[in-house]
Amino acid sequence: MKLNIENETSKLKAVILGTAESNGPIPSLEEAYDPKSIQHIKAGTYPKEADMVAEMEAVAAVLKKYDVTVYRPQVIQDYNQIFSRDIAFVIEDKLVKANILPDREREYEAIQHVLDQIGTENIIELPEECHVEGGDVMPYNDYIFIGTYSGADYSDYITARTNMDAVIALQELFPHKTVKSFELRKSNTDPKENALHLDCCFQPIGKDKAILHKNGFLVEREYEWLVDFFGKENVFEITKDEMYNMNSNIFSISEDVVISEKNFTRLNTWLCENGFTVEEVAYAEIAKQEGLLRCSTMPLIRD
Repeated sequence: MKLNIENETSKLKAVILGTAESNGPIPSLEEAYDPKSIQHIKAGTYPKEADMVAEMEAVAAVLKKYDVTVYRPQVIQDYNQIFSRDIAFVIEDKLVKANILPDREREYEAIQHVLDQIGTENIIELPEECHVEGGDVMPYNDYIFIGTYSGADYSDYITARTNMDAVIALQELFPHKTVKSFELRKSNTDPKENALHLDCCFQPIGKDKAILHKNGFLVEREYEWLVDFFGKENVFEITKDEMYNMNSNIFSISEDVVISEKNFTRLNTWLCENGFTVEEVAYAEIAKQEGLLRCSTMPLIRD
């Protein structure tokens, strides 16, 4: 398999879609990775496996409709394997293994059947001190946008997933790209004040447009840089509630086709008005774990 990813929106040819099968019991509060999951565990509204399986199969059907080759992880008994974006990401023809939370290592092992088709020369493992997850990494043609958190209290946040060591390492790996990092707002307790990954508050779509949430960025001038980069008229600004519901975490099949959650009424209307074909799916149960469509897909090849 020859990997090829230059951006988020070119025509998708092959992707790894996570799985909700055998997702395991409801985690304890101590086991939860993010404030939104904690909120739903406490409220007794944590998603049921059957509902999440149905949501993911609907996405698989949409992808196949557009002739995308869909790979799935090998199912591990009683283990959460929904968010395949976290475990690795592709830039150009290289797959970079993400240094994720240690107790998620088995998720990577479950895609070995895909890795075997890539070849070891195109698989990169970063040094141990480089913390990175795929939700924070966005190739955008000549740029690589990366969400990070560099505060001295980094280790206090289960929600701080990508550090500056990883940003520097990726710049060294892809010296011909411009790596642009963005400090994200982090909270262990309030999901409306927490940008778990960059794709929780920003995503490029189409040829020249972007979805943005200002409060997700810790440094206002970095947010303003993105507004200037895309142009204010090309930016769809989402509210705090829309960010909480993961409106920026849709997924592009091509420059003019996106998969979006069916309840994202304001966003989906704007997308249609701007010439996008919107494939609407139910994904609100998955969203309870602070991840949505981009989080559960790992593109391998785009034209």
